[in-house]
Amino acid sequence: QVQLVESGGGLVQPGGSLRLSCAASGTAFSTYTMGWYRQAPGEQRELVATISSYGSTNYADSVKGRFIISRDNVKKTVYLQMNSLKPEDTAVYYCKGSKGILEYWGQGTQVTVSS
Repeated sequence: QVQLVESGGGLVQPGGSLRLSCAASGTAFSTYTMGWYRQAPGEQRELVATISSYGSTNYADSVKGRFIISRDNVKKTVYLQMNSLKPEDTAVYYCKGSKGILEYWGQGTQVTVSS
């Protein structure tokens, strides 16, 4: 079993940056595909970025060139560096770990982009 805890959310002005972290407990973190998703009020949860066990990354078009996903398998942590933030990036951000049919979610962290 894997437990995921996100941190790093908060209030930031448009154009600013934040770095989210997702710390995992349990074993075999390095074998999981990790991802960040977000859900704005009244909207469905959507993919932001994923990183495979061997480091291949994938991004939603809306964040390409602004967000960077990375992982540290020693620290069992996945990061999301968010730059040039826009008001439309406001959402609860969730971390997900997946491997085959297994899927684990964190509790989410709020990101608000507002002046």
